[in-house]
Amino acid sequence: MRFDIQRDYLRTVLDRGYRLPEGYLEFEPQRDRIRGALAVRPEPTVACNNDLLAGNFIDDGERIRLIDYEYAGNNDACFELGNMASECHLTDDQLDLLVTSYYGSRLVNKEARARLQGLMAQYGWTLWASIQQATSDIEFDFWTWGLEKYERAVELLRHPRLDRLIEDVQRDD
Repeated sequence: MRFDIQRDYLRTVLDRGYRLPEGYLEFEPQRDRIRGALAVRPEPTVACNNDLLAGNFIDDGERIRLIDYEYAGNNDACFELGNMASECHLTDDQLDLLVTSYYGSRLVNKEARARLQGLMAQYGWTLWASIQQATSDIEFDFWTWGLEKYERAVELLRHPRLDRLIEDVQRDD
């Protein structure tokens, strides 16, 4: 999730008094560190779906088709890869394979970038869920869905591995 979108979602949640997971704001310094680390080696944007959850893939046995382009637009390719890995609950090894397949060779900085982008997607989608819970007519428990994303994000935001990812994303592979 782009940092400006997360910022706007957060403003909406706070201004309108929507629910915010306990401790959400305590991770803003980590978000800022990640944003700074990603900016060290800016990436060009590419066309992205920006919402590649498992339900947006259709596999007919011969071809895979992507659907649901509501959030489509240009973005960092590693956001697309990291968000897809997060949404589809890929393992680290599966994400590494996905990143290697996309770039054509193993690049540790891109693997770290995809992981950090996936983390930021979880952190941002948490706010989207809060907004949807407060405003959507759809009968779905957006809050629980968002908390699941948040809990997964918090796990990495609190993990010492975060420091290594921040170092690795700045590498020149």
